[in-house]
Amino acid sequence: MMALGDRNAASAAGGLERHVPVLLSEVLKWLDPRPGEVIVDGTFGAGGYSRAMLARGASVIGIDRDPDAISAGQALVSEAEGSLMLVSGQFADLDELARSQGHDRVDGVVLDLGVSSMQLDEAERGFSFLRDGPLDMRMEQAGPSAADVVNELPVRDLIRVVGLLGEEKRATSVAHAIDTARKEKPFSRTLELADLIEKVLGRSPKKAQIHPATRTFQALRIYVNGELHQAATALGAAERLLKPGGRLVLVSFHSLEDRIVKRFFQDRTRTRGGGSRHMPEEEVPPATFELMTRKAVEATSLERDENPRARSAKLRAGRRTDAPARELDIHAAGVPRLADFHGLGG
Repeated sequence: MMALGDRNAASAAGGLERHVPVLLSEVLKWLDPRPGEVIVDGTFGAGGYSRAMLARGASVIGIDRDPDAISAGQALVSEAEGSLMLVSGQFADLDELARSQGHDRVDGVVLDLGVSSMQLDEAERGFSFLRDGPLDMRMEQAGPSAADVVNELPVRDLIRVVGLLGEEKRATSVAHAIDTARKEKPFSRTLELADLIEKVLGRSPKKAQIHPATRTFQALRIYVNGELHQAATALGAAERLLKPGGRLVLVSFHSLEDRIVKRFFQDRTRTRGGGSRHMPEEEVPPATFELMTRKAVEATSLERDENPRARSAKLRAGRRTDAPARELDIHAAGVPRLADFHGLGG
């Protein structure tokens, strides 16, 4: 689907033509990168967004936690001739990472909160329930893996992880089946886990195209990578980093992420508190953002047909005011409290 962004955008980092940036034209519309501006691409991936922003004359600070993305992106760094700074790190730290590149304030921040299709396509990364590989799922290729979580997390905590992060209604059945199986033989491969879940849940005739392991794998990926913590923390970092008039554009791919983004903007754009004739109106701090999108922007039918990853994508955007940044309670923003496991959860 090269109509949404030129083929070079898909192959910007290391010739990865299979990657297509989602909602590219919509991201450019709301982010509106201009010559001389500095934009943070907090989820560099294959460089699709970054290349498009560079083409508009902006300078870009690209951030990615995946060493493979940083390595593959060096070709675009060379091509950009000083306009692209590519930094290894987590987008939750985007304000500190931007400062490390000499920028205390920037004109825009864009975040694609979904897992990269490059990672999903590589069986050895362990994200896929359709391709056999090590049960890994670590974006940074360091720290506890999905296999560690599946084999060691207490069953009561595993139920909560699968139920909350995967929104799996039969999380209890899945977790107990995993607990029984792991006592005989620890899990090490993706298809071992996927096959077990399929036996437990079966295949629904109404949802034949959806693999029964989809929700459990989503939950493990989110937990292993702290994705919701990262997303919420990044919102606060962007609030601190953006200059007045700066644009924040976020693309999310499931309800948990979108809920956090929606709550953040609702809180940060609020100008009046609640109240009634019985209760005084609540005092509200000055709004730190103005909503640019009144409701979530979704992909066109053409893009959804040509790029399956776009079907669940939602874009929300806001413009920074001159009000001072505030402290952010990530749990109030929608991040669930989960069991600590070697630094995961919390």
